Amino acid sequence: MPKTLVDIKNILECQLGNPVLLRANGGRKKLIERRGILRETYPSVFVVELDQQEHNFERVSYTYTDVLTSNVEVTFYNDEREAFVIQ
Repeated sequence: MPKTLVDIKNILECQLGNPVLLRANGGRKKLIERRGILRETYPSVFVVELDQQEHNFERVSYTYTDVLTSNVEVTFYNDEREAFVIQ
């Protein structure tokens, strides 16, 4: 499990273009799941392009702090559909 924002940013930069599953805390015991592709990383946020068949909007962005504080769980899948979770 990454301990710093820099670790999280470095892990995400290595996964650019890969499929991702996001599980975000929606408040009041709600869990929001979104699937897409990690497209861009910036100094404070990362951007995921969502699957248009499942979602009404194109992109979402989260901060690295969201991942560090466990408000967002990020799961990447490789070619063999093995999961790699950042939480």
